[in-house]
Amino acid sequence: GNALMAVTSGVAPGAAERAGMSAARLDRIAPVFERYVSERKLAGVVTLVARRGEVVYFEAVGERDIEQRLPMTQDTIFRLYSQSKPVTGVAVMMLCEEGHFTLKDPIANFLPEFRDMRVYTGAGHGVARFEPAHAITIQHLLTHTSGLTHEFFATPVASGYREGQFGPKGEASPYDDLAAWTAALARQPLIAQPGTDWNYSVGMDVLGRLVEVVSGKRFSAFLSERIFEPLGMPDTDFLVPAEKLDRFASNYVAGPDGGLMPIDRPPTSPYRHPPKIDSGGGGLVGTAADYLRFAQMLANGGALDGVRLLSPRTVDLMMSNHVNPEVRADPMTSLTQLFPARIGAAGELTGGRGGDAGRAWGYGFGLSGFVVTEPGLTGIAMSKGTFSSGGAATTHFWVDREAELVGIVMAQLMPDATYPIRELMQQMTYQAIVG
Repeated sequence: GNALMAVTSGVAPGAAERAGMSAARLDRIAPVFERYVSERKLAGVVTLVARRGEVVYFEAVGERDIEQRLPMTQDTIFRLYSQSKPVTGVAVMMLCEEGHFTLKDPIANFLPEFRDMRVYTGAGHGVARFEPAHAITIQHLLTHTSGLTHEFFATPVASGYREGQFGPKGEASPYDDLAAWTAALARQPLIAQPGTDWNYSVGMDVLGRLVEVVSGKRFSAFLSERIFEPLGMPDTDFLVPAEKLDRFASNYVAGPDGGLMPIDRPPTSPYRHPPKIDSGGGGLVGTAADYLRFAQMLANGGALDGVRLLSPRTVDLMMSNHVNPEVRADPMTSLTQLFPARIGAAGELTGGRGGDAGRAWGYGFGLSGFVVTEPGLTGIAMSKGTFSSGGAATTHFWVDREAELVGIVMAQLMPDATYPIRELMQQMTYQAIVG
Protein backbone atom coordinates (compact mmCIF):
# COMPACT_ATOMS: atom_id res chain seq x y z
CA GLY A 1 0.00 0.00 0.00
CA ASN A 2 0.91 3.66 0.40
CA ALA A 3 2.12 3.37 3.97
CA LEU A 4 5.69 4.20 3.03
CA MET A 5 4.61 7.49 1.49
CA ALA A 6 4.32 8.69 5.07
CA VAL A 7 8.12 8.81 5.12
CA THR A 8 8.15 12.31 3.68
CA SER A 9 5.79 13.74 6.28
CA GLY A 10 7.08 11.98 9.37
CA VAL A 11 5.38 9.20 11.31
CA ALA A 12 1.59 8.89 11.32
CA PRO A 13 -0.06 9.23 14.75
CA GLY A 14 -0.58 5.83 16.39
CA ALA A 15 1.57 4.07 13.79
CA ALA A 16 3.81 2.35 16.36
CA GLU A 17 0.94 0.90 18.39
CA ARG A 18 -0.88 -0.29 15.24
CA ALA A 19 2.30 -2.13 14.28
CA GLY A 20 2.73 -3.75 17.69
CA MET A 21 5.42 -1.38 18.93
CA SER A 22 5.60 1.08 21.80
CA ALA A 23 6.07 4.72 20.75
CA ALA A 24 7.41 5.51 24.23
CA ARG A 25 10.01 2.77 23.90
CA LEU A 26 10.95 3.87 20.37
CA ASP A 27 11.56 7.33 21.84
CA ARG A 28 14.52 5.82 23.68
CA ILE A 29 16.44 5.62 20.37
CA ALA A 30 17.25 9.29 19.76
CA PRO A 31 18.77 9.97 23.21
CA VAL A 32 21.23 7.08 22.73
CA PHE A 33 22.59 8.72 19.57
CA GLU A 34 22.30 12.26 20.93
CA ARG A 35 24.79 11.15 23.57
CA TYR A 36 27.23 10.07 20.84
CA VAL A 37 26.77 13.46 19.16
CA SER A 38 27.28 15.42 22.38
CA GLU A 39 30.46 13.43 23.07
CA ARG A 40 31.72 14.38 19.58
CA LYS A 41 31.91 10.71 18.55
CA LEU A 42 29.40 11.19 15.72
CA ALA A 43 28.43 14.32 13.80
CA GLY A 44 24.84 13.25 13.26
CA VAL A 45 22.62 10.22 12.76
CA VAL A 46 19.40 9.31 10.95
CA THR A 47 17.39 6.41 12.38
CA LEU A 48 14.37 4.80 10.73
CA VAL A 49 12.17 1.83 11.68
CA ALA A 50 9.29 0.31 9.70
CA ARG A 51 7.12 -2.55 10.89
CA ARG A 52 4.45 -4.38 8.89
CA GLY A 53 5.12 -1.98 6.04
CA GLU A 54 4.49 1.19 8.04
CA VAL A 55 7.06 3.75 9.21
CA VAL A 56 6.95 3.81 13.01
CA TYR A 57 10.06 5.86 13.77
CA PHE A 58 12.09 8.38 11.76
CA GLU A 59 14.47 10.80 13.49
CA ALA A 60 17.53 12.89 12.65
CA VAL A 61 19.91 14.10 15.37
CA GLY A 62 23.11 16.15 15.29
CA GLU A 63 24.66 17.71 12.20
CA ARG A 64 25.34 16.58 8.64
CA ASP A 65 28.20 19.08 8.40
CA ILE A 66 29.89 20.32 11.58
CA GLU A 67 32.06 22.90 9.76
CA GLN A 68 29.04 24.60 8.17
CA ARG A 69 26.78 24.02 11.23
CA LEU A 70 24.17 22.28 9.03
CA PRO A 71 21.65 20.08 10.86
CA MET A 72 21.22 16.39 10.08
CA THR A 73 17.88 16.01 8.25
CA GLN A 74 15.67 13.12 7.19
CA ASP A 75 16.60 13.76 3.55
CA THR A 76 20.38 13.94 4.08
CA ILE A 77 22.38 12.03 1.43
CA PHE A 78 24.92 9.48 2.73
CA ARG A 79 27.84 7.55 1.24
CA LEU A 80 26.54 3.97 1.33
CA TYR A 81 29.86 2.23 0.58
CA SER A 82 29.31 -1.53 1.08
CA GLN A 83 25.60 -1.03 1.67
CA SER A 84 25.62 -0.82 -2.15
CA LYS A 85 26.25 -4.59 -2.26
CA PRO A 86 22.65 -5.81 -1.77
CA VAL A 87 21.53 -3.48 -4.58
CA THR A 88 24.04 -5.22 -6.86
CA GLY A 89 22.84 -8.57 -5.51
CA VAL A 90 19.27 -7.75 -6.51
CA ALA A 91 20.42 -6.66 -9.99
CA VAL A 92 22.25 -9.98 -10.46
CA MET A 93 19.28 -12.00 -9.21
CA MET A 94 16.90 -10.14 -11.55
CA LEU A 95 19.06 -11.28 -14.48
CA CYS A 96 19.28 -14.77 -12.99
CA GLU A 97 15.46 -14.90 -12.89
CA GLU A 98 15.43 -14.04 -16.62
CA GLY A 99 17.49 -17.18 -17.27
CA HIS A 100 20.74 -15.54 -18.41
CA PHE A 101 22.82 -17.80 -16.13
CA THR A 102 22.69 -20.13 -13.14
CA LEU A 103 24.45 -19.33 -9.87
CA LYS A 104 26.76 -22.31 -10.41
CA ASP A 105 27.99 -20.97 -13.79
CA PRO A 106 31.68 -20.01 -13.91
CA ILE A 107 32.10 -16.24 -14.16
CA ALA A 108 34.64 -16.93 -16.92
CA ASN A 109 31.73 -17.90 -19.21
CA PHE A 110 30.87 -14.18 -19.26
CA LEU A 111 34.18 -12.55 -18.25
CA PRO A 112 36.86 -14.69 -19.95
CA GLU A 113 39.69 -12.84 -18.18
CA PHE A 114 38.88 -15.02 -15.13
CA ARG A 115 39.57 -18.26 -17.03
CA ASP A 116 43.05 -19.21 -15.75
CA MET A 117 43.30 -17.80 -12.25
CA ARG A 118 45.98 -18.81 -9.75
CA VAL A 119 45.94 -18.98 -5.97
CA TYR A 120 48.71 -17.54 -3.77
CA THR A 121 49.83 -20.34 -1.43
CA GLY A 122 52.59 -18.55 0.48
CA ALA A 123 56.21 -17.60 0.05
CA GLY A 124 59.46 -19.36 0.87
CA HIS A 125 63.01 -18.09 0.45
CA GLY A 126 61.60 -14.84 -0.95
CA VAL A 127 59.71 -16.58 -3.76
CA ALA A 128 55.90 -16.45 -3.98
CA ARG A 129 54.16 -19.78 -4.64
CA PHE A 130 50.96 -20.31 -6.61
CA GLU A 131 48.66 -23.13 -7.68
CA PRO A 132 46.00 -23.23 -10.42
CA ALA A 133 42.57 -22.08 -9.21
CA HIS A 134 39.30 -23.92 -9.52
CA ALA A 135 36.54 -22.09 -11.39
CA ILE A 136 35.01 -19.04 -9.68
CA THR A 137 31.20 -19.23 -9.89
CA ILE A 138 28.66 -16.41 -9.79
CA GLN A 139 27.53 -17.80 -6.43
CA HIS A 140 31.09 -17.54 -5.08
CA LEU A 141 31.17 -13.85 -6.06
CA LEU A 142 27.80 -13.15 -4.41
CA THR A 143 28.94 -14.79 -1.16
CA HIS A 144 32.59 -13.59 -0.79
CA THR A 145 33.91 -17.12 -1.27
CA SER A 146 35.55 -16.49 -4.70
CA GLY A 147 39.12 -16.13 -3.41
CA LEU A 148 39.15 -12.43 -4.33
CA THR A 149 39.99 -10.06 -1.48
CA HIS A 150 39.91 -6.34 -0.56
CA GLU A 151 42.73 -3.81 -0.56
CA PHE A 152 42.41 -2.94 3.15
CA PHE A 153 43.54 -6.33 4.49
CA ALA A 154 47.12 -6.77 5.73
CA THR A 155 48.04 -9.66 3.41
CA PRO A 156 50.47 -9.97 0.47
CA VAL A 157 47.58 -10.41 -1.99
CA ALA A 158 45.79 -7.33 -0.62
CA SER A 159 48.99 -5.28 -0.94
CA GLY A 160 48.90 -6.12 -4.67
CA TYR A 161 45.38 -4.70 -4.75
CA ARG A 162 46.64 -1.49 -3.13
CA GLU A 163 49.43 -1.20 -5.69
CA GLY A 164 46.92 -1.81 -8.49
CA GLN A 165 44.59 0.87 -7.04
CA PHE A 166 41.49 -1.33 -7.18
CA GLY A 167 39.76 0.55 -4.36
CA PRO A 168 37.20 3.35 -4.88
CA LYS A 169 39.00 6.29 -6.48
CA GLY A 170 36.20 8.18 -8.26
CA GLU A 171 37.41 10.12 -11.29
CA ALA A 172 41.01 9.58 -10.12
CA SER A 173 40.84 5.84 -10.83
CA PRO A 174 43.58 4.67 -13.21
CA TYR A 175 40.93 2.57 -15.01
CA ASP A 176 38.64 4.19 -17.56
CA ASP A 177 35.67 1.91 -16.98
CA LEU A 178 34.47 -1.20 -15.19
CA ALA A 179 35.63 -3.41 -18.08
CA ALA A 180 39.24 -2.19 -17.77
CA TRP A 181 39.12 -2.44 -13.97
CA THR A 182 37.85 -6.04 -14.08
CA ALA A 183 40.44 -7.09 -16.68
CA ALA A 184 43.27 -5.72 -14.51
CA LEU A 185 41.85 -7.28 -11.34
CA ALA A 186 41.76 -10.74 -12.98
CA ARG A 187 45.56 -10.61 -13.32
CA GLN A 188 45.91 -10.60 -9.51
CA PRO A 189 46.26 -13.93 -7.67
CA LEU A 190 43.46 -15.29 -5.49
CA ILE A 191 43.90 -15.49 -1.72
CA ALA A 192 42.19 -18.91 -1.43
CA GLN A 193 40.70 -21.61 -3.64
CA PRO A 194 37.15 -20.60 -4.65
CA GLY A 195 34.54 -22.08 -2.32
CA THR A 196 36.95 -22.94 0.50
CA ASP A 197 37.03 -19.79 2.63
CA TRP A 198 35.11 -16.56 3.27
CA ASN A 199 37.05 -13.42 2.42
CA TYR A 200 35.34 -10.05 2.18
CA SER A 201 36.09 -8.96 -1.35
CA VAL A 202 35.59 -6.86 -4.47
CA GLY A 203 33.49 -9.69 -5.92
CA MET A 204 30.40 -7.46 -5.95
CA ASP A 205 32.25 -5.00 -8.22
CA VAL A 206 33.02 -7.84 -10.63
CA LEU A 207 29.30 -8.65 -10.62
CA GLY A 208 28.56 -5.08 -11.73
CA ARG A 209 30.58 -5.90 -14.82
CA LEU A 210 28.60 -9.15 -15.25
CA VAL A 211 25.40 -7.06 -15.25
CA GLU A 212 26.89 -4.87 -18.00
CA VAL A 213 27.90 -7.81 -20.18
CA VAL A 214 24.58 -9.63 -19.80
CA SER A 215 22.29 -6.57 -20.06
CA GLY A 216 24.27 -4.59 -22.64
CA LYS A 217 23.87 -1.47 -20.45
CA ARG A 218 26.25 0.53 -18.30
CA PHE A 219 25.83 -0.68 -14.71
CA SER A 220 24.62 2.71 -13.44
CA ALA A 221 21.98 2.80 -16.20
CA PHE A 222 20.76 -0.70 -15.36
CA LEU A 223 20.34 0.21 -11.67
CA SER A 224 18.51 3.44 -12.52
CA GLU A 225 16.13 1.88 -15.05
CA ARG A 226 15.48 -1.44 -13.34
CA ILE A 227 15.69 -0.67 -9.59
CA PHE A 228 15.85 3.00 -8.54
CA GLU A 229 13.17 4.43 -10.85
CA PRO A 230 10.65 1.57 -10.41
CA LEU A 231 11.04 1.63 -6.60
CA GLY A 232 10.96 5.44 -6.31
CA MET A 233 14.52 6.04 -5.06
CA PRO A 234 15.30 9.46 -6.59
CA ASP A 235 18.37 10.25 -4.46
CA THR A 236 20.28 6.97 -4.95
CA ASP A 237 23.11 7.18 -7.50
CA PHE A 238 26.89 6.97 -7.98
CA LEU A 239 27.19 10.75 -7.61
CA VAL A 240 25.62 13.78 -5.94
CA PRO A 241 24.51 16.35 -8.54
CA ALA A 242 25.12 20.05 -7.88
CA GLU A 243 21.49 20.77 -6.97
CA LYS A 244 21.61 18.15 -4.16
CA LEU A 245 25.08 18.94 -2.80
CA ASP A 246 23.67 20.98 0.08
CA ARG A 247 21.94 17.80 1.36
CA PHE A 248 25.14 15.72 1.22
CA ALA A 249 26.72 14.91 4.60
CA SER A 250 30.39 15.41 5.40
CA ASN A 251 32.37 12.26 6.14
CA TYR A 252 34.47 12.05 9.31
CA VAL A 253 37.15 10.05 11.06
CA ALA A 254 37.88 10.08 14.78
CA GLY A 255 40.67 12.56 15.53
CA PRO A 256 43.83 11.43 17.36
CA ASP A 257 42.75 13.41 20.44
CA GLY A 258 39.04 12.59 20.20
CA GLY A 259 36.61 14.77 18.31
CA LEU A 260 35.96 14.46 14.59
CA MET A 261 38.07 15.33 11.55
CA PRO A 262 36.41 15.77 8.14
CA ILE A 263 37.89 13.54 5.42
CA ASP A 264 35.43 14.28 2.60
CA ARG A 265 33.44 17.51 2.50
CA PRO A 266 30.66 18.22 -0.01
CA PRO A 267 32.23 21.31 -1.66
CA THR A 268 35.33 19.35 -2.69
CA SER A 269 33.98 15.79 -2.71
CA PRO A 270 34.83 13.39 -5.56
CA TYR A 271 31.14 12.40 -5.42
CA ARG A 272 30.31 15.66 -7.26
CA HIS A 273 31.36 13.96 -10.50
CA PRO A 274 30.47 10.62 -12.08
CA PRO A 275 33.11 8.00 -11.19
CA LYS A 276 34.93 6.14 -13.94
CA ILE A 277 34.04 2.84 -12.24
CA ASP A 278 30.44 2.15 -11.19
CA SER A 279 31.31 0.26 -8.00
CA GLY A 280 28.64 -2.28 -7.16
CA GLY A 281 30.59 -3.08 -4.03
CA GLY A 282 30.74 0.42 -2.62
CA GLY A 283 29.94 3.30 -4.94
CA LEU A 284 26.40 4.40 -4.18
CA VAL A 285 25.05 7.35 -2.22
CA GLY A 286 21.48 7.64 -0.99
CA THR A 287 19.03 8.64 1.73
CA ALA A 288 17.47 6.62 4.54
CA ALA A 289 14.04 7.02 2.92
CA ASP A 290 15.30 5.71 -0.44
CA TYR A 291 17.00 2.75 1.18
CA LEU A 292 13.84 1.97 3.14
CA ARG A 293 11.99 1.46 -0.13
CA PHE A 294 14.67 -0.99 -1.30
CA ALA A 295 14.69 -2.81 2.06
CA GLN A 296 10.89 -2.94 2.26
CA MET A 297 10.82 -4.49 -1.23
CA LEU A 298 13.00 -7.30 0.17
CA ALA A 299 10.90 -7.55 3.34
CA ASN A 300 7.80 -7.92 1.15
CA GLY A 301 9.38 -10.80 -0.79
CA GLY A 302 10.50 -8.82 -3.84
CA ALA A 303 7.70 -6.30 -4.47
CA LEU A 304 6.70 -2.79 -3.35
CA ASP A 305 3.67 -0.68 -4.23
CA GLY A 306 2.69 -2.93 -7.13
CA VAL A 307 6.22 -3.15 -8.60
CA ARG A 308 7.78 -6.63 -8.49
CA LEU A 309 11.55 -6.93 -8.96
CA LEU A 310 12.03 -10.49 -7.67
CA SER A 311 9.98 -13.55 -6.79
CA PRO A 312 9.51 -14.44 -3.12
CA ARG A 313 11.50 -17.65 -3.68
CA THR A 314 14.49 -15.67 -4.95
CA VAL A 315 14.39 -13.42 -1.87
CA ASP A 316 14.25 -16.58 0.29
CA LEU A 317 17.37 -17.81 -1.51
CA MET A 318 19.16 -14.48 -1.02
CA MET A 319 18.40 -14.58 2.71
CA SER A 320 19.55 -18.20 3.16
CA ASN A 321 23.01 -19.00 4.50
CA HIS A 322 25.27 -19.89 1.56
CA VAL A 323 28.48 -20.55 3.47
CA ASN A 324 29.36 -24.20 2.82
CA PRO A 325 30.55 -26.62 5.55
CA GLU A 326 34.14 -26.49 4.20
CA VAL A 327 34.39 -22.90 5.49
CA ARG A 328 35.04 -22.28 9.22
CA ALA A 329 32.08 -21.93 11.59
CA ASP A 330 32.42 -18.15 12.12
CA PRO A 331 33.42 -16.99 8.61
CA MET A 332 32.79 -13.27 9.16
CA THR A 333 35.45 -13.15 11.90
CA SER A 334 38.09 -12.44 9.25
CA LEU A 335 36.34 -9.10 8.74
CA THR A 336 35.04 -8.25 12.23
CA GLN A 337 38.37 -8.83 13.98
CA LEU A 338 39.69 -5.75 12.16
CA PHE A 339 37.38 -3.52 14.22
CA PRO A 340 37.72 -1.09 15.89
CA ALA A 341 40.40 -0.38 13.30
CA ARG A 342 43.18 2.07 12.61
CA ILE A 343 44.26 2.85 9.07
CA GLY A 344 47.91 1.91 8.53
CA ALA A 345 50.50 3.79 6.49
CA ALA A 346 49.92 1.62 3.41
CA GLY A 347 46.13 2.01 3.60
CA GLU A 348 45.50 -1.32 5.29
CA LEU A 349 43.36 -1.68 8.43
CA THR A 350 45.21 -2.60 11.63
CA GLY A 351 44.25 -2.99 15.26
CA GLY A 352 40.96 -4.63 16.15
CA ARG A 353 39.60 -6.56 19.09
CA GLY A 354 41.11 -10.00 18.45
CA GLY A 355 40.27 -12.92 20.72
CA ASP A 356 36.65 -13.95 21.28
CA ALA A 357 35.46 -10.31 21.34
CA GLY A 358 36.19 -10.00 17.63
CA ARG A 359 34.51 -13.28 16.66
CA ALA A 360 31.40 -13.05 14.48
CA TRP A 361 29.49 -15.95 15.99
CA GLY A 362 25.88 -16.43 14.88
CA TYR A 363 26.25 -15.00 11.38
CA GLY A 364 26.46 -16.64 7.98
CA PHE A 365 26.31 -14.98 4.60
CA GLY A 366 23.59 -15.01 1.94
CA LEU A 367 23.59 -13.58 -1.56
CA SER A 368 25.14 -10.10 -1.04
CA GLY A 369 24.28 -9.75 2.66
CA PHE A 370 24.86 -11.12 6.16
CA VAL A 371 22.38 -13.68 7.50
CA VAL A 372 21.70 -14.47 11.17
CA THR A 373 22.10 -18.20 11.76
CA GLU A 374 22.05 -18.32 15.59
CA PRO A 375 20.43 -15.22 17.14
CA GLY A 376 21.64 -16.00 20.68
CA LEU A 377 25.27 -15.94 19.63
CA THR A 378 24.88 -12.44 18.15
CA GLY A 379 23.79 -10.99 21.49
CA ILE A 380 20.84 -9.23 19.82
CA ALA A 381 17.16 -10.28 19.85
CA MET A 382 16.92 -10.71 16.07
CA SER A 383 15.16 -13.57 14.30
CA LYS A 384 16.98 -16.36 12.55
CA GLY A 385 17.30 -15.42 8.87
CA THR A 386 17.63 -11.67 9.48
CA PHE A 387 19.41 -10.18 6.44
CA SER A 388 21.68 -7.15 6.70
CA SER A 389 24.43 -5.04 5.22
CA GLY A 390 26.45 -2.03 6.25
CA GLY A 391 28.94 0.44 4.88
CA ALA A 392 32.42 1.67 5.81
CA ALA A 393 31.10 5.08 6.90
CA THR A 394 28.70 3.69 9.53
CA THR A 395 25.49 3.06 7.59
CA HIS A 396 23.43 -0.07 8.24
CA PHE A 397 20.15 -1.71 7.35
CA TRP A 398 18.54 -4.98 8.27
CA VAL A 399 15.42 -6.89 7.26
CA ASP A 400 13.86 -9.27 9.81
CA ARG A 401 10.99 -10.90 7.94
CA GLU A 402 9.84 -13.01 10.88
CA ALA A 403 9.41 -9.84 12.96
CA GLU A 404 8.11 -7.96 9.85
CA LEU A 405 10.73 -5.33 10.57
CA VAL A 406 13.09 -3.06 8.66
CA GLY A 407 15.65 -0.94 10.49
CA ILE A 408 18.08 1.68 9.21
CA VAL A 409 20.77 3.74 10.93
CA MET A 410 22.98 6.15 8.99
CA ALA A 411 25.94 8.24 10.12
CA GLN A 412 29.17 9.24 8.36
CA LEU A 413 32.13 8.04 10.40
CA MET A 414 35.06 6.00 9.08
CA PRO A 415 35.78 3.23 9.69
CA ASP A 416 32.53 1.49 10.54
CA ALA A 417 32.42 -0.31 13.92
CA THR A 418 34.54 2.38 15.58
CA TYR A 419 31.52 2.39 17.92
CA PRO A 420 28.72 -0.25 18.18
CA ILE A 421 26.22 1.91 16.29
CA ARG A 422 24.47 -0.95 14.44
CA GLU A 423 24.24 -3.06 17.58
CA LEU A 424 22.73 -0.20 19.59
CA MET A 425 20.20 0.58 16.85
CA GLN A 426 19.10 -3.05 16.67
CA GLN A 427 18.94 -3.37 20.44
CA MET A 428 16.85 -0.21 20.81
CA THR A 429 14.53 -1.30 18.00
CA TYR A 430 13.81 -4.80 19.32
CA GLN A 431 13.18 -3.58 22.88
CA ALA A 432 10.33 -1.48 21.44
CA ILE A 433 8.45 -4.48 19.98
CA VAL A 434 5.60 -5.28 22.35
CA GLY A 435 3.27 -7.32 20.16
